[in-house]
Parts: sequence; C-alpha cells; structure tokens
Amino acid sequence: MRSFLKQHTAYDVLPVSYRLIVFDTRLLVKKALNALVQNGIVSAPLWSSEKQQFAGMLTVADFINLIQYYYTHASVDEAFREIESFELAHLRNVEKHIVGAAAVAPQLTSMDPMATLYDACRMLAESRVHRVPLLDREPETGTEMIVSVITQYRILKFIASNFKYSKVLRQSLSELKIGTYKNIATASMSTPVIQVINMFVEQNISAVPIVDSNNVVLNVYETIDVMSIARSGRYKELDIPVGEAMEARPKNYPGVHTCTLNDTLDSIFKTIRKKRVYRLIVVDQDNKLIGIVSLSNILGFLVGYRRPKN
Repeated sequence: MRSFLKQHTAYDVLPVSYRLIVFDTRLLVKKALNALVQNGIVSAPLWSSEKQQFAGMLTVADFINLIQYYYTHASVDEAFREIESFELAHLRNVEKHIVGAAAVAPQLTSMDPMATLYDACRMLAESRVHRVPLLDREPETGTEMIVSVITQYRILKFIASNFKYSKVLRQSLSELKIGTYKNIATASMSTPVIQVINMFVEQNISAVPIVDSNNVVLNVYETIDVMSIARSGRYKELDIPVGEAMEARPKNYPGVHTCTLNDTLDSIFKTIRKKRVYRLIVVDQDNKLIGIVSLSNILGFLVGYRRPKN
C-alpha cells in the first residue's frame, strides 16, 4: 500500500476535467457563502490580489466562528448590518475574538502537485484538515498559482478504485483498530444547536452523533449543517433543538453512513467508491453507538500514522 502511495502523486488524483473556484480576500462574506452553496462546495482557496499570493482556505470553520461571534454579539440587528459589508479578509479578526489572538494563524497549509500521495495522506492525517490546496510556482518569478484542491475523500476514492491487492483490506475494523471509540461527543434531538456548535470548536471535531436515551444512533449533526444557518442569517435560532434544525436539510442529504466492527477496509472502500462519505458511524447489531471512523483515521492508518494520545 505505501509503495503504491509513493508511486503516485497528488496530480494523479485530479480528474481530467474539473472546475476550480477561488475567492479574492476582498470579496464579501455573504457573496462567498452564496457562491459556495450555488456550486455545491463547502470550502475554497483564498487569493490576495494585493499581495498576488495564496491567502489560505475559506472553510466551514470560518462560518462556525462567525456564528459564535454573532451569537454572543450585543446586538443581532447590528450584526446583520455588519455582515452586509464584511470581507473575507476580516474573518481572522472574528477568529481572534473567538479563540484569542495567540491561537490565530492563517490556514496556509499547501503542497506541490507533484508531491506523492504518501506525503499527502500523511499531511492530511497529521493536520486533520479535510482538504489541502495544490500550489505550483512559476520557475523564473516564483509567482504562485493555485492548481486545485485535493481532499481526503478524493484520495481515498482514488485508492479504492486503483489499489486491489492487499491482505490488510480483508481485515476487520476490530483487527485493524481504526477509529475513535472513547470520549465521543454526542447530543440528543433536544440539544440546542449552539451547544453542538460549541462541541465542534472545543473538541476540534466535524460531526456529533445524535443518540436517544439508549445510545441508539438517530442521526448525525455535521459542521456542513452550519452552512445553512450562516446563509439564511438565522442567528436568532441557535437555541432551537438540533432535531428541529435538521428538518431544514435539503432533500438530497445523503444520510448517515454506518458500519460495524466486523466490516473490513475493503467493504468501506466499496462504499467510498459508490458514495461521497466523510465518516462512518460504528454501531452494534442494535444500532447503538460504538465509535466513529473518519477519513483522516483511514489515511493515517495507510501511512502508519497514529495520533498521539492526550
């Protein structure tokens, strides 16, 4: 597997034809959000026309920071007026209010298109980011050019479609010990949305399983669900139950992907080949929560990376 990953580059994963959307840092947040939704994407690279260089990534985390900021804002009406003229470049200032100036650093992680898939997997697993932009540079001037964005899902789909021969693919999750099975953040259908959003930030996670009193998995609330709140400006509704908030999901919402400890990596790869999957909720025969297998867990396993225990 690792030999396969070292023989292929990030460029190999890119489709023959694709569309790349890049936002100038002077673009209004509201317009950027509408563009994300219209194009069915959840993030985009940022470009500074002033400095003529890559300026980071606009991600769901930025909108979560924005929502937290406005939730604690003295005047919601004033917040609505602010966002009408709010530029993407100002998002770092909002982040300073949320996590403190010392913790804020631009998301400037990037990699060369010709870097190996092994290096890409390692970077994504260690940083726990879901995607990383590919930056090329003009040899003579050093001018940066954003080639594309490579994601965890696209890499794993490439592996699932092109790598066939390995005994490890036939081993179960219980044997491979992939995933998180302790201290899993959960919520109920009645948990206020703002509490779940706080869990995303405090625990640096992208999804919270929604369970009943018997720990049976009913649904999952994801960071991507926050996009609809930001787009509609419903900051006054952050105290509504998460169950009510999920009723506003689009009709084409893919649903919750589950697996058991008996599932193999091969069966998970088959799922990835067919559907856009971001994580799998591990359940028992009664659909009770056991753990979560994220794409970064799988990528880390493939390159031999284990996240240090706290």
